[in-house]
This record gives sequence, C-alpha cells and structure tokens, in this order.
Amino acid sequence: MLISTSRKPSQKTRKFCKNFAHATGSVSINRGKMNMREILLKALYEEEVNLAIVNEIKGNPSRITFYSNEGELLLIMLITASTSNNRLNISPSKLKIVSEISKLNCLSDILGFELVDSADENYIHITSGDESSLAKINFINKFGEETDFQINIKKIIDEL
Repeated sequence: MLISTSRKPSQKTRKFCKNFAHATGSVSINRGKMNMREILLKALYEEEVNLAIVNEIKGNPSRITFYSNEGELLLIMLITASTSNNRLNISPSKLKIVSEISKLNCLSDILGFELVDSADENYIHITSGDESSLAKINFINKFGEETDFQINIKKIIDEL
C-alpha cells in the first residue's frame, strides 16, 4: 500500500504516515504538489495495490481515505492517533489482523493481511472503542507487547 499525506502536512501527520507505513510494510511519500492522478500513477509505479491518503485538521491526522490503485474509493475513517518515537519492532511480512469489529474486517483486504481469530504476537488488534471512539486499532509487536502507536476510529463514513 502507498501512504501519502494531504498537501502541506504537519510534522505530526508526516510522523503518523511513517509509523503507519513502517507498521504495515507500506511505502510512505509526501504528497507535495502532486494531484490525485499523479499519486495513483505513483502507486502503480511502486506496484502497490491500494493507496491511503491521510488528511489533517489543525496539524493532527484526522481522516484516512483508502483507494484502490485504480482510484476506486474503498473506505473513509475519521480518526485520532497517537504516534510513537520508539522503535515499533513489528515484522510486516508476518503481520495478521485480529478484529472484534466486523465492520472493519475489510481492513484485512485493504491492508493485505490475513484475518485471524487470535494471535500472540505481531498483529493488528481492532477492538471496541470507548465513548469517544467507535474502535481502536492497536499494533502488537513481535514480543507480544502493545506499541505506543494507536489509531482511534471516531466514525466510518464509507466502506466497501
């Protein structure tokens, strides 16, 4: 998957994209002056199947929009996020998804990871959120520890 920012991203949004790319084994690029067509062409050039655009509000990541590399809208999530300065220690080649929210099982197809019922290490854990969020996405490293990198999903706008 190719991960890109909105135009003129803040440092926090760029850091989020780098953490997200590292955790999922994706490619992260800064958008700069590229339009959507140029980003889609870059995804095809990089031989990436899907594309994620991270938008921000007041310098914080606020929305992730997933597209196929043909420009088809797959999913829009309104989010808040916490990034990490520490090494994530995730091996993307062995990553799996454990989801307790069936509405988000589509992330398995979008991100390209196997959906399993349980795992001990190296997985993305999607759980119910609290009163301020619909769901939480936690990244569990190869030691079975939860990392500081977390995505809180406030709302799902569009899905497959």
